[in-house]
Amino acid sequence: MTPSLFDIRKQLTFYGSYHTNPINVLIHVFGVPAIVWSAQALLTLIPHPTFLPDIRYAFNEFLVFDMNTSAIFTAFYLAYYLILEPIAALLYAPQMVLSLLTATAYAYRPDGIRNAIIVQVVSWVAQFLGHELAEGRAPALLDNIAGALVLGPFFVHLELLFMVGYRPSLHKQLQNDVGIEIVRIRKEEGRKRRLAEKKSN
Repeated sequence: MTPSLFDIRKQLTFYGSYHTNPINVLIHVFGVPAIVWSAQALLTLIPHPTFLPDIRYAFNEFLVFDMNTSAIFTAFYLAYYLILEPIAALLYAPQMVLSLLTATAYAYRPDGIRNAIIVQVVSWVAQFLGHELAEGRAPALLDNIAGALVLGPFFVHLELLFMVGYRPSLHKQLQNDVGIEIVRIRKEEGRKRRLAEKKSN
């Protein structure tokens, strides 16, 4: 693990440089939580490690907690976000927990897994269309799949927090960092195009 893995500015600069178009960001605001929720439902299919206790508690038919693979992944995500930005992670925790509980309950429905797959596919298609048609650039996961899958939900959460005035100094720093990164990327893409043109001539 490199130190930058826990540097919120570097992590969000990487992800933010792929999400500058407002339409693409809006698609992610709705699509990424849907991907998280449906993934939490689908992960209930994977047996949890045998060393963990079998715990199941149904608050009601819509909210169920299981000590399962989905719960483990949710805990991992929240732990990483707490390291990156503790206050924002604490504000995000209720949403993640509610998503987990509803996804787990939904997975028990006869059509739960089928519908979760549909939500997953539709949401991913929307993400790729947003990048292709609005952003004009491939998604971040094509360059760093692990980073994009883990950071995506937190990036969307922080974007919403920034809109309501959360840590304006950090927001300004990230906007500057993303601007610098985009300039660097465009220069690199221009250099590659020129090299390709030279080779073809």
